[in-house]
Amino acid sequence: MSDPAFRRMSVEEYLRTEPDSPVKREYVNGFVYPLHGQAGVSDGHDSIVVNVLLAVGPLARKVGCRAYTADMRVRSADGLSYFYPDTTVTCEPREDGAYFKVAPCILVEVLSRSTAHNDRNAKYHAYTALPSLQTYLIAEQTERRVYVYQREGGRWTVTEYAGSGLIPLPCLGAELSLDDIYDGVL
Repeated sequence: MSDPAFRRMSVEEYLRTEPDSPVKREYVNGFVYPLHGQAGVSDGHDSIVVNVLLAVGPLARKVGCRAYTADMRVRSADGLSYFYPDTTVTCEPREDGAYFKVAPCILVEVLSRSTAHNDRNAKYHAYTALPSLQTYLIAEQTERRVYVYQREGGRWTVTEYAGSGLIPLPCLGAELSLDDIYDGVL
């Protein structure tokens, strides 16, 4: 089997081939990158993702929005990249047959050794360029610590939550607690 990493292709080819790909791939400016290979994620990583989804899903539905798992792609503002955030919350209309979202208001990534640099750098820049995004959460999986990037006017601020606390989610008019994020994990 050939390695799908660093393969150059057009956006159209990526969008056409991704649904049938044997591995999930992100697309960044003309290149595809496999996610997590075929090894999956750790118990802690997946538990945190599920906890976030279980907490924000009902909050999103209350205000007419939806929460999505890591199987829903998000298209970058320039349309040249596609990512699979661990959790996506969007208030854009649901569309049958859609394979990506363009207007998330919350994106969540859970750090792992293999993704931490990308989540903190390349994805941060791509995500915060989305005009709809209000909150980007980066959660550690080995300690109760979440980095929360919030849009305030035309700039981004970061607040670090450690141990406990309530994270404001402006687009949902709600809060997310560290207890909910780390329930049964740490």
